[in-house]
Amino acid sequence: MKNQWIEFISGKVTVKVSGRGIERFINVLIRNGLIVWNVKRHGTETITFTMRLQDALKIRRYARERECSITFLKRAGMPFLFKRLLKNSGFVGGAILFLLLIMFLSNVIWGIEIKGAKPATEYQIRKELDKMGVKIGKVQFFVDNVEGIQRKLTNNVGNLTWVGVELKGTTYHLQVVEKKEPEKPEQLAPQNLVAKKKAVIDSMYVETGQKMVDIHDHVEAGQLLVSGIIGKEGQTQQVAAVGEVWGETWYKSHVELPLTTKFFVFNGQEKQKFSLILGKLEIPIWGFGKPEFKEFELDKNMKKIHFLKWELPISIGNETLRAREETIRTYTEKEAENNALELAKDKIKSGLDEEAIIKDQKILHKEFKNGKVILDIHFKIIENIAVGQPIPKETTE
Repeated sequence: MKNQWIEFISGKVTVKVSGRGIERFINVLIRNGLIVWNVKRHGTETITFTMRLQDALKIRRYARERECSITFLKRAGMPFLFKRLLKNSGFVGGAILFLLLIMFLSNVIWGIEIKGAKPATEYQIRKELDKMGVKIGKVQFFVDNVEGIQRKLTNNVGNLTWVGVELKGTTYHLQVVEKKEPEKPEQLAPQNLVAKKKAVIDSMYVETGQKMVDIHDHVEAGQLLVSGIIGKEGQTQQVAAVGEVWGETWYKSHVELPLTTKFFVFNGQEKQKFSLILGKLEIPIWGFGKPEFKEFELDKNMKKIHFLKWELPISIGNETLRAREETIRTYTEKEAENNALELAKDKIKSGLDEEAIIKDQKILHKEFKNGKVILDIHFKIIENIAVGQPIPKETTE
């Protein structure tokens, strides 16, 4: 099999030799390093054989020295195939250009279909897609991948709960789930409002129910704040107590923050690399060599190539190497203290409702040790401490 490939690449010729002394002629060829095979006799003065193209170019010199005539019967191999292609270069070139054109058009965006969106939302989505370059006539290689499009739409179009993006051939299909309008409050069962934690009452707003505490009262966790039993004695009824009871609560936080921190920043330099990916084989086509910078962040992207409606097992790979530099930031003790305080606030807020506010904070302990600032902080928080608690059926008052 290996020899057949070598013969095809180098080219081979079938030769007919006629005349006297053809056996001696064959021996002369072999002694002079010319390789022949498939030698066949046709009568007493004619033989045929096969030889390499490079040897066939030398055979006439030896034939002139003897009474032999040479005829080339058949030519085969890559050199002759290439020669025939050159003769038909117009046709071959046209066919190649046609295939390239079809492949190019198969990787252009020809349609964007959006389902599940109201007209106003669809208009916002198409406007956002246009900003991202996802529009009809754009080559798919130069737009973000499906995951990136989905993420940006979800972040930038406010009334979307979820959007699914799928690329089928030359068309993007988007399935949209919009945010539902707030539903009407459900009818609550009779309930009281009780304290979910220890607090001092700061303010109250009661929509339904009977207040059981006043401002500045100290309450314990589980204490009744607003009763769902209303009316005069003997004429009571149970309702769902509704309202807000804002209380002052207390939290402690412990934080440690280094005085010196290391982080990376991009300096604006970058290098682009493109490659042709065939299965597990990756062939570089642009951006050869190593980057001039040592520290970098690598971002990989891969685009599938389509031919008409079929997805080919070929991809265009893109690597973006963004140069980054290590930066060391050293804080003064005051800056470190302020940053640690903000870190503690964020830590506290992460466990609170969005409406809760920090009323005050006090540093209980501060220490600079082992290159760090160490803080223990006491926070006063104003938050809604009321939670619903069903009224037992046997309760009458």
